[in-house]
Amino acid sequence: MVDIYTLNLGGLLALCGALFVAQSRSNASKKDNTKTKKKPQVKNESSKSQLPFLLIYALVMGADWLQGPFLYSLYHDEYHLSHTLISTLFTTGFCSGAVSGAFIGSLADKHGRKAACLFFCVAYSLSCLFTILPPPGSSPVLLFTARALGGLSTSLLFSVFESWMVADFYARGLDKNGRSLSSTFGTMSTLNSLVAIGSGVGSEWLVAAAGTRKAPFVASTVLLGVAFVGIWLSWDEYYGESNTTNTSSNKKTNQEQTKDKSTLVKILTNPKIFSLGLASTIFEGSMYLFVFFWTPALRSTQQSPETDLPYGVIFASFMASCLASSLAFNTVLSNAVTQSTLLLLILGTSAFCFFLSATPASEQAAFWVFCLFEAAVGVYWPCMGTLKGNLIDDGIRAQVYGMLRVPLNVFVVVSLLVTGEGAAAYGRVFMACGMMLAGASGVLWVVGL
Repeated sequence: MVDIYTLNLGGLLALCGALFVAQSRSNASKKDNTKTKKKPQVKNESSKSQLPFLLIYALVMGADWLQGPFLYSLYHDEYHLSHTLISTLFTTGFCSGAVSGAFIGSLADKHGRKAACLFFCVAYSLSCLFTILPPPGSSPVLLFTARALGGLSTSLLFSVFESWMVADFYARGLDKNGRSLSSTFGTMSTLNSLVAIGSGVGSEWLVAAAGTRKAPFVASTVLLGVAFVGIWLSWDEYYGESNTTNTSSNKKTNQEQTKDKSTLVKILTNPKIFSLGLASTIFEGSMYLFVFFWTPALRSTQQSPETDLPYGVIFASFMASCLASSLAFNTVLSNAVTQSTLLLLILGTSAFCFFLSATPASEQAAFWVFCLFEAAVGVYWPCMGTLKGNLIDDGIRAQVYGMLRVPLNVFVVVSLLVTGEGAAAYGRVFMACGMMLAGASGVLWVVGL
């Protein structure tokens, strides 16, 4: 008999299919309306392609999504670690992300964003390997090392890849060939959701076939190896203002250092960028807390706690919700809803979801509220990416993106440290997230973008 979660996933995928068809027809109609307009011919069509980036992006996100649904379960159900130790492991990852976020972006701007992406592949591969090496009951040193590398890798994943793409977008003049940064972020969000759905189903199959929750981590390592080769062979290198490879000295003068610091401080104290940073800190921090707590929170609502949940299928359902909303992203913008207004709606909807999640009525009610929040996540990434891409100068983009992740990780670490155990703890965290999201939406409304 097909279980309820499989039916839920089927319904969400059907919705995604309907939205995809509707969007395709809308795009075809727009093309028909512009056929009579003559456009300048581009001699080299391949120069417009973002396929090399999108393929690598799919591989690295797939490597991240494959292991996501089973990390908590691996620690709790296979390694039999205590909730306190699991929380400490997750906290280690976020501390690592906070520390590395303070400098990883400037290093990428200086030594090259392609080089930083290559380093990400190596660091994340080691994180996966160290996670699966320890047998149950062994010293947790390797597990802590894995989480530290995982935090560093996450900072890289959500800063240097995006900054490389934006630099490449403008370096090849894609904005002059009818492309828009907004549509590129929309494509990335849609692709990310598709990869995540496949990863959720694939990880469930891998665990069932191998009989261990370690299997998705092995598969992630393989994907990261392929991504490393692809980046090495097909990507160009881009630097920020902090690059000094073309100077006769590897050391900056005091005047150059002062200029870099003053420029960064000026950008971070810009009210619009500050409000965006606050919104991203609270939203993404709440998202990471959700990633940590959705498994135990959903388990706490089960009428039969001894029944194991289909984590991969549930995760795929969350990602299908992301996909459905990301498919509607460009349609929403074309209907004259500004990105700043859209971000306000995202924050408000997310606050509502967390308020409801604090005291769920039933297991299925909790599941669908979680799906609604994931739908907000699906629209958030292209919306926030476009706003940051338009506001932040390319020269120090990776540096600023990295710095914005510092308060995000601090927020998550503090939340994990003050959280206890039991269903009441999940409720307190979700309620706090809801209140902070509502506050962030108020700040954005006052500042304006």
